[in-house]
Amino acid sequence: MGKFNLKEDITWRDILIRLALSVATVAVIIWAMPRDSRSYFHVEQGKPWKYSAFTAPFDFPIYKSESSIQREKDSLMRLYEPYYSFNKETEGEQVRRFVSDYSNGIPGLPDDYISIIANRLHRLYQQGIINPAEYNKLRTDTSRMIRIVSGKSAASVQITKVLSTKGAYEQLYLDDALAAHRQILQKCNLNDYITPNLIYDKERSEQSMSDLLSSIALATGVVQKGQKIIDRGDIVDEKVYRILESFIKENDKRGRDSTQIELTFFGDMLYVFILVACFTLYLSLFRKDYFDKSRSIAMLYSMIIIFSLLTSLLVRNTLLHVYILPYAMLPIFIRVFMDSRTAFITHLTMVLICACMLQHPFDFIVIETVAGLAAIYSLRELSNRAQLFKSAVIVTLASMAMNIAFDLIHMSAISELDFSNYNFFIANGMLLLFAYPLLYLIEKTFGFTSDITLIELSNTNHPLLRRLSEVAPGTFQHSIQVGNLAAEIANKIGAKSQLVRTGALYHDIGKMANPIYFTENQSGVDPHENLSCIESAQIIISHVTEGLKMAEKNNLPNIIKDFISTHHGQGKAKYFYVKYKNEHPGEEVDELLFTYPGTNPFTREQAILMMADTVEAASRSMPDYTEKSIRDLVNRLIDCQVNEGYFRECPITFRDIAYAKTVLIEKLKTIYHTRVNYPELKR
Repeated sequence: MGKFNLKEDITWRDILIRLALSVATVAVIIWAMPRDSRSYFHVEQGKPWKYSAFTAPFDFPIYKSESSIQREKDSLMRLYEPYYSFNKETEGEQVRRFVSDYSNGIPGLPDDYISIIANRLHRLYQQGIINPAEYNKLRTDTSRMIRIVSGKSAASVQITKVLSTKGAYEQLYLDDALAAHRQILQKCNLNDYITPNLIYDKERSEQSMSDLLSSIALATGVVQKGQKIIDRGDIVDEKVYRILESFIKENDKRGRDSTQIELTFFGDMLYVFILVACFTLYLSLFRKDYFDKSRSIAMLYSMIIIFSLLTSLLVRNTLLHVYILPYAMLPIFIRVFMDSRTAFITHLTMVLICACMLQHPFDFIVIETVAGLAAIYSLRELSNRAQLFKSAVIVTLASMAMNIAFDLIHMSAISELDFSNYNFFIANGMLLLFAYPLLYLIEKTFGFTSDITLIELSNTNHPLLRRLSEVAPGTFQHSIQVGNLAAEIANKIGAKSQLVRTGALYHDIGKMANPIYFTENQSGVDPHENLSCIESAQIIISHVTEGLKMAEKNNLPNIIKDFISTHHGQGKAKYFYVKYKNEHPGEEVDELLFTYPGTNPFTREQAILMMADTVEAASRSMPDYTEKSIRDLVNRLIDCQVNEGYFRECPITFRDIAYAKTVLIEKLKTIYHTRVNYPELKR
C-alpha cells in the first residue's frame, strides 16, 4: 500500500461527505442516549451486588426512607396545633337576630326566657363553636390541642373544650332552666342562631405545619467523595441499600440541573464524535474501497447505531441486563460480508459508545471485547448452521469465563460466587443463534451475498443449472471443471473459493440461447460453416449479454453477474478474428465486431475465473497431453492475458498468478494423465 496522501487519495468533497456521515451518526446516537444513564442500576436489598465495586463519585447525604420520615411526621403531627380565629361579631349578630325575631316573646313561656336564652347563647359562643366537619376530624384524638387567636393573643385549648354547632345545640337543652321546656323551644329552631365563631386560619396553620415539618432531618449522615460503598458480590444490607437509594436520588437531582445537563450533553457528544471520527479515519486509511460501495458504508454505520439504540432501551429498563443483548452479532455480520479487521474495529467502536451509557463500563468493555474476538476467531466463514452454533457456544463460554475472572478478583471466598447473573450470558448465547435468519435480512437490505447463499446457488438442482445441464450439457461439464480449477487456485492464494466456484457455474449460462454454436455442445455438425466470421463472432460474443439477461430474470446476485460480464473481459473472439484477418489480408478490420462487451476483471476471484476458463477450454483442443505441452499451454495463455492488460484493474499480484499457473499445470496433468494399457489375454 502507498502512503496516505490527502491530495491524491481523497478529495475535499469526500472529506465533507465522510464528515457529514460521522455527524449524522453521532446525532442519532446522542439523541437516543439517556441523559441520566449513569444512575441506572437495579438494587435489591438482601441480594448480592452484581456490579463492580461502587465508589461515591461525589459527596451526597444519606436520606432516610419514606417510611421513617412518615413515622417522624406522624409523631410531630401530634404536637401540631391548627390555628382558629375567634370572631367576636358572630355572637352579637346571632343574639341580636334572636332577640329581634322573638321581640313579642315565646308563646307558652314567660318573657324573661328571651334574656335567659340570649345569655345561654352568649356562654356557648364564649366557649367557641367550630364547623362540624372540622370538629369531627380533630375530635378523633381527644388530647388534640388547637390554638385560638383573639386579637393579638393566642391560647392553646384542648379540642374537647370547644363545641361543634351540633354539640352547642345539644348543650343548650342540657341547661336546667331550658330542659323543662324543650318541646316548646324546639319549635323556635334555636339551631338557626348557632353558627361557628372559630374560623380555621389556613395561612397561619400551614405556616405552623411547615415550620414543624422542617425540623425533621431528611438525612442521617453524609457519604464523602471517593468513599467505597459496596464491593462486587457483597450482600446489600439495609444501610447500604439506603446509601445506594440516596445516591440515585441525589444523582437525579443533579441531572435536573440545567448546567449539569449541558455539560453531560457536550461531554457525551464529544466522546461519541471522537470514536466515530476514529472509525471513519480507519476506513479512510485502510478500507477506502468501502466508501465506493454505499451498501458497505450503510451497513457499518447502521450496525453501530442499531446496537447503540438497543443499549439505550435496555439501560432504561433496569429489570433486563445489558449482557442479554448479543453484541457479538455485529462482528459476525461484518466478518461474513467483509473482513476480520473491520469487524473488530467496528465492534470495538460500538462497545466503547455503548459503555458510555452504563454505570460501570470497564467490565462491559472487557467482556464484550473478548466476546467479539471469540466470534471473529470462531467464525472464519459461515456456510452451515453448525458453525454458528459452535460460535455461539464459544462466545458464551468466553463471556462467562471473563465474568468469573472479575468475580474472583473482587471476592474473598468461592462461596460468595453468585451464578444467577450468568443466566444473562446463557440468554445472550441463545439470542446469538438468531444471527442465522437475520443474515438473510442483512443480505436483502444491504445487497450482500453470504457463503450460505452461494452454497444454495451452487446446488446443481437449482432451476437454472438443471436447465443448463439439459440444454447445454457440454457447457455444464465445462463450468463444473472450471469451478473446480478456480476453487483450487483460490484456496492456494487465499481468495474466496466458494464465490469463484459459484461464479464459474453460472459464467456461461448465456450459451443456452444458442448451445449448438459452441464446440463443447456439438456432435459432429458445426453450424458456423454456413456463417461468415462476423456473424459467428457475434453469436459467440452474445453469450455474455444473453447470460446477463438470464441472470437478471432469475434474480441472481450482482456479484454473480459480475463473473458473467468479466470472464472474457474486453477480449476478442480470437478464432474468428484471426480467421477473418487471414481471409481479408490488407483490409481494415472493425475490431469492435469481434470484441466482448464486458469489463475486465476487477477482483481476484474474477481474474482466477478468467484464467481457469481460458486454460480449461484450450486444453480440450490439445493434440497430446504431456507435462511440457500442458506447461507451455498454461504459461502462454496466462502470460498473454497479463501482457494484454486484462488484470490491470484487478488487485491480483504476480505471486498469485505464479501460484495459479502451478495449480493449473498440476491439475491438468492429473486430469489428462496417460492411462496404462491393459494387457490382452493370450489364447
